[in-house]
Amino acid sequence: MADLNYNHLRYFHTVAHEGNLTRAAQLLNVSQSAVSTQIKRLEERLGQPLFARRGRALHLTEAGRIALDHADAIFATGRELVATLQQSGGQRQALRVGALSTLSRNFQLAFLRPILGREDVEVILRSGGAGELFSALAALHLDLVLTNQPPPADALTSFVVQRLDEQAVSLIGAPRLSPPDLSLSDRLAAAPLILPTAASGLRMAFDALTDRLGVRPQIAAEVDDMAMMRLLAREGVGLAVLPPIVVRDEIVSGALIEHAQLPNLTETFYGVTVERRFPNPLLADLLHRAD
Repeated sequence: MADLNYNHLRYFHTVAHEGNLTRAAQLLNVSQSAVSTQIKRLEERLGQPLFARRGRALHLTEAGRIALDHADAIFATGRELVATLQQSGGQRQALRVGALSTLSRNFQLAFLRPILGREDVEVILRSGGAGELFSALAALHLDLVLTNQPPPADALTSFVVQRLDEQAVSLIGAPRLSPPDLSLSDRLAAAPLILPTAASGLRMAFDALTDRLGVRPQIAAEVDDMAMMRLLAREGVGLAVLPPIVVRDEIVSGALIEHAQLPNLTETFYGVTVERRFPNPLLADLLHRAD
């Protein structure tokens, strides 16, 4: 029995992801007829049609979906092999980290500090939205994603989620914004507040707290970015609902103070990886330090 031709599989993989022969041919730098021929030969080898044509569009058959799952795994393993061997053969090891764009910069710095400045390590840090970062992680373009939003459960992707830290959440702002010796209820009612957006888990927990206390807060701003919340707090716009680590430097300098800790409110930080045959050796030490 003839072995599988991986060049045929590459052509199929490209067409399946592009959904279009013309775009696939352009990416592969060959003619459309060459692409069609390679896919036909793969179908003959597998004994199954991989695409069904509907008008000008190509749609995967059931056999095609199964083939694509295997092709994704095969080419991901190939990328992992190249990345691992290039990394181990060079003078410097690379660690590719994705961080949610709204995540605390101070937390990121604290987590990465053990390897920052090492002459044998290069840290490549990429920020973005959750969807794009988890996709890059699944495709092995990243070694780790730092987030405060664990990925959705997905049976097709072996995400490994590790809790790295949990920080208490406080009301933080300029010293002038509320007088001392106020009760938590009075403080929440008296000052304008800078809150996380309604979709976040932290905001839902805060809303539950104010409901229990019978407080209707004055909302100055709703923000989904910790860095922006930090700037607004420094401008004196209101008291921000934040973990103190986000504004650690301002608290040390006295520009901001922790007016009150919010009971039972925490922000959890996660490190997300995927199961790999050859995990980046730099990760084990970082994740162990975070335990």
